Amino acid sequence: MADVDARTLKALNAGEVEAATLAEILSVDFAKLCRVVSPEAARNLPRTLAGGEGGLGITKRMEMVAHALLDAHGHDAIDMCIAHPSDSVRGWACYAIGAADGLTLRKRLSLIKPLADDPNSGVREWAWIGLRPRIAASLDESLDLLLPWTASKSPNIRRYASEITRPRGVWCAHLDTLKRNPAPGLPILQPLNADPTKYVQDSVANWLNDASKSNPEWVRTVCAAWLKQSPTRQTERICRRAMRTIEA
Repeated sequence: MADVDARTLKALNAGEVEAATLAEILSVDFAKLCRVVSPEAARNLPRTLAGGEGGLGITKRMEMVAHALLDAHGHDAIDMCIAHPSDSVRGWACYAIGAADGLTLRKRLSLIKPLADDPNSGVREWAWIGLRPRIAASLDESLDLLLPWTASKSPNIRRYASEITRPRGVWCAHLDTLKRNPAPGLPILQPLNADPTKYVQDSVANWLNDASKSNPEWVRTVCAAWLKQSPTRQTERICRRAMRTIEA
């Protein structure tokens, strides 16, 4: 973070530019940025929420700002943030969609969809991390609602359906139900087993690799069936990566 120059940091904190590196993402002072977006919400935040301030990680800081925005503006906070030029602010929208009261899961997914397809890869990550607790709380409904996303023309949307339902995942709580029995997730993965995009392939492979840590034989069975049904280099790549822990 010390490598971020003062001019860039000032522009990031003013919401004028998107972060271009992880260091820039982590360096943003959310309190300063929130004062630009919503002085009302900023009053409920500590004076500084810069990267690492007070030992707070970035996900906790994202949650704090999203809740402050919702407290100040209700559901209007989502509209304020969802198309903002700052990737951090669009990330707050992701967390606000997850945290807001009174929304159905279908509505949350509808709101998150443009953020799941955001040109910025960081926002796409916030889009699934911010909604993950809701997915965990209503897993069966989530799997049903996400299934049509696997047929999207956008690889970002196809990848989202896989990534948000990973049994283990990163920076998020595990989905214990799918760790114990990954089979209910197979309808999400099956349409993606020969996806032409590496971005999607990697997510599917990581999903299966997650599952292999608790259910290695299930993953072996799925990969064997896929390789028989779809002897393509795409499927071969997915299965090779899926079984990297089993065969290590």
